[in-house]
Order: sequence, then structure tokens, then C-alpha cells
Amino acid sequence: MKQSPKQSALTSVSYLLVGFLSLFIAFPIFIVIHKQLPEYDWPIHSDRILLFILVVIFVLLLLSMFRPIINFIFVGSLILLLYGTFTDTYGFQNLATDYKAMFSAIKPDHGNENIMILDDSKFYYKKDILAATTDKDSEVRGFAIRATNANFKREQNLHDRYRDIIQCFAVFKKINRNWNYVNDPVGQEYFAKASESVKFLAGDCDDHAIMMVAAIKSIGGTARFVATTGHLYPEIYIGDKFDLAKIDDLVKNELFPIESKGQSLHYHTDPDGKIWLNLDYTAAYPGGRYYSEAILGILKPK
Repeated sequence: MKQSPKQSALTSVSYLLVGFLSLFIAFPIFIVIHKQLPEYDWPIHSDRILLFILVVIFVLLLLSMFRPIINFIFVGSLILLLYGTFTDTYGFQNLATDYKAMFSAIKPDHGNENIMILDDSKFYYKKDILAATTDKDSEVRGFAIRATNANFKREQNLHDRYRDIIQCFAVFKKINRNWNYVNDPVGQEYFAKASESVKFLAGDCDDHAIMMVAAIKSIGGTARFVATTGHLYPEIYIGDKFDLAKIDDLVKNELFPIESKGQSLHYHTDPDGKIWLNLDYTAAYPGGRYYSEAILGILKPK
């Protein structure tokens, strides 16, 4: 049966929507398959190009079979995204950030990470550091809660998945903007308990790291100590490479846009892909440049 010009136009638009959705849906599917398959070292990554084309063709054929339903879902999704954009929930900007994160997750690294193996054999003051990390102290938890109430409350509500990390960044902001570096007593290695440092926000790098780790742990975050020659600093666990891309966007565009402008995030990666972000007292934002790169050991409190 011959279609009228109006029907033909609607059909063309319908197929265009299916084509667009095929590309849109194919990207995350391709990324998942890409991560599972080994690299074959074909010229100009032609193995991955072929894989992407096959994924697009598969999705296109699948969507074409259910074109009327797919078009209805597409229009409904647009309405929901518009609603999310105007109500500050999940809108177009959030969607774009998620796709940016997926692409970033498959990009090669650019030298901001080192593969780190958990090793606490070089922590000669291990028992003292762990004893000073009194994260169960009510004053430490109270300090951390006040920091979360004072900073980034709006972002916590908008980014539910990363609420705990954003709250830990609020603690970082409170500590690092108020920390006063004070040396240990002459001839003595002194490790101030977190319950002591919370009263003064002062001490050397050991005291800062202990305070940071204890405060982060007290509100459900995961942190650890990294020892270098003559220095100790804290790191926070943020997830995998996908999470790193999301955190990168949060730090640079919402939480610390001035401090991180034109800068990179600095982190370490465990052999199993866990990513730990630098929270040193010398850093102006989470993921700031490391004070020292020569790693002696890593200590993760239980």
C-alpha cells in the first residue's frame, strides 16, 4: 500500500530515530565487550573498529524489529530527561557525563597512575599509626559530620551514587583548608591521635594523614596510608576507571573548579583495578599532585 507524503515523512523520521538509538545503545555494549576480549594488535585497531561495526549492525537489526515500541520509549525518555534537567535530578547533563565516563574508562592512561601492591612491611611505626587512627572516637565523627553539613550538600543530593565520596571530600576540604603544619618534639617521633588533632587541626604529615583517614572512616569511607621517604600521606578509595571519570568531572566542574583548573587527578591503582586518590595536605583538591613519588609501603586500616 502506497504511503502518503506525511506517512513517508513520519516513517523516515522513525528510521532516523532507530539509527540514532542504535549508535547510542551500541557504545556501552561495545565497551563491555571490548573489556572482555583480548587485544589482537591489528593495524590501526581494526579489530576494535570491526567489533564496533558488528555491534551497531546487531543493535540496528534488533531495534528495527520493534521500531514502533522503540520510538515510543525514545520519546518518553526525552520527556523524562527534560523533566530531570529542569528539576535538577537526572537530566541531559548527567547523561552526557555518564557517556563521557564510559569513553574515559577505555582510554589509555597518561602517566597519572602507578600500579600499587599492598605492602606494610616498611611501616616501622605501624602499630603507633593504627593506634592513633581512632576513627570510632565520637569527636572525630562529630567533626566529620559537621564538615559534611558545611560543604557540598547540594551535590550529595544530586549524585546519590557518590554521596559518600563527596562527603569525604567535604572532610578533606575542612581539614586541608585549616591545617597548620607543626613539627614533632625535638628528637621524638610523635603520632597524635585523631581525637587530639581534631581539636587543633595541626601537626606534621603523620598527624594529618591519621586525622584524614580516621575522619573518612568515621563516615563510611575507605582510606589508607602511603609511606615515602620521610613522608606519610592518605589516599581514598573511589572505585574503578569508570568511577574515576565521574569523580574527575565532579572535582573539576562542581566541587573544586578553581583549585583544579587545568590540573589532572593523581592516583594509584591496585593490581585488581581499585583506584585510590591522593588526599595529601599539600594538595589543594582531591587528587592533587603528589609531594613525593618514591613509595616505600602501603598500610590499610581495617
